[in-house]
Amino acid sequence: MTTMTETSVRFREFKMPDVGEGLTEAEILTWFVQPGDTVTDGQVVCEVETAKAAVELPIPFDGVVHELRFPEGTTVDVGQVIITVDVAPGSGDAPDPAAAAPAQEPVEAPEAEAEAEPKGRTPVLVGYGVAESSTKRRPRKGAAPAPEAAAAAAAVQAELNGHGAPAAEPEAPSARPLAKPPVRKLAKDLGIDLATVVPTGKDGIITREDVHAAAAPAEAPAAAPAAPAATDAEAPAVVSDSARETRIPVKGVRKAIAQAMVGSAFTAPHVTEFVTVDVTRTMKLVAELKEDKDMAGVRVNPLLVIAKALLVAIKRNPEVNAAWDEANQEIVQKHYVNLGIAAATPRGLIVPNIKDAHEKTLPQLAEALGELVTTARDGRTSPAAMAGGTVTITNVGVFGVDTGTPILNPGESAILAVGAIKLQPWVHKGKVKPRQVTTLALSFDHRLVDGELGSKVLADVAAILEQPKRLITWA
Repeated sequence: MTTMTETSVRFREFKMPDVGEGLTEAEILTWFVQPGDTVTDGQVVCEVETAKAAVELPIPFDGVVHELRFPEGTTVDVGQVIITVDVAPGSGDAPDPAAAAPAQEPVEAPEAEAEAEPKGRTPVLVGYGVAESSTKRRPRKGAAPAPEAAAAAAAVQAELNGHGAPAAEPEAPSARPLAKPPVRKLAKDLGIDLATVVPTGKDGIITREDVHAAAAPAEAPAAAPAAPAATDAEAPAVVSDSARETRIPVKGVRKAIAQAMVGSAFTAPHVTEFVTVDVTRTMKLVAELKEDKDMAGVRVNPLLVIAKALLVAIKRNPEVNAAWDEANQEIVQKHYVNLGIAAATPRGLIVPNIKDAHEKTLPQLAEALGELVTTARDGRTSPAAMAGGTVTITNVGVFGVDTGTPILNPGESAILAVGAIKLQPWVHKGKVKPRQVTTLALSFDHRLVDGELGSKVLADVAAILEQPKRLITWA
């Protein structure tokens, strides 16, 4: 929940919110403001990525940005202060943010200040949140290393990067190296420890050129003069291959996908059934719908008809639209259909859903599908749009794949995979003719969906796609 506190009458703090899905952390993707910028109530100050989506955060008061507590690319726990705002600029000299908080621990507030904060319910983006005392920081993984240990680690990292052990230097303060977020990302991508990089920028700031120089293989030291066979010439430069591995932190959407898929695969006993079907008539219907004035302005494609076919199949077999409640040992029958559509985005796989899809007409369903896909591709899908799904469609055919064995979205009972639609030889009316054919795969939770029920649902979808007029006769 979005919370804010007052460090004084003049300065106010804005904390990392829980966007409403019970998430514990989020990564700061982009800051839209900098210290000294004027902000107004409701202005978006940053974009964060949760385990489910990218979310823009508005500030709930007016003022001038005093301090950004975290750089871009940092993962921050819910409840930690991310920005402070001067709500009464011009009333005196503002304290130096560096003096107000240590460089390595910008989010730690003195205990006295923490105790002075109100203990009641604090305002959030929507309504009011839990009591302040319910927001707890997770314990740190370990204390900061001693200077000797840090120096040893830097030496090892330098050796790994191909530079040899750095020359001994006087003890330096333990503040983190100065570098802008894009430079930090570049260093992480190249596997370079910024603590080993010699800065050349103004005020000791590490530049991109510094990181590239650190990544380049260093020259080997000259041959030792005491060696009998040594010459006065320098040894040739050590040539090292580029990194053969890249380590990517598991966080955000990828972390959520991993947890969900492992939880689903090892909790729900999956069964997958397949059927190959002639969809030539469906493709003709799609072509006709594109010319229909009632469908003007919406996107018409085979996925639209397939989605409608699945909704009709669920109406004919409502028991498939259910969920398994392990805690209460109950099967929860859903009398509504929130139809999930698996979408591949730059941030990974997400499954937003169309709320109450069973109540929508074909034009309404087409409009909802178009909005869902556009929002997902733009990375603007909200966590609420991905919550509460009941069944899902995944269209692997767009990648030219014939079919697959999809894993259930957690909390759902079935998922339909649609393969590529291809022109194939097919027996039609006693003759072999070229027909447009696809393969469907239905995975279902065998705890609550028996083989008979799953087979009926898949057969109904196939029958509708073979004879689309059943959308009318079976509706």
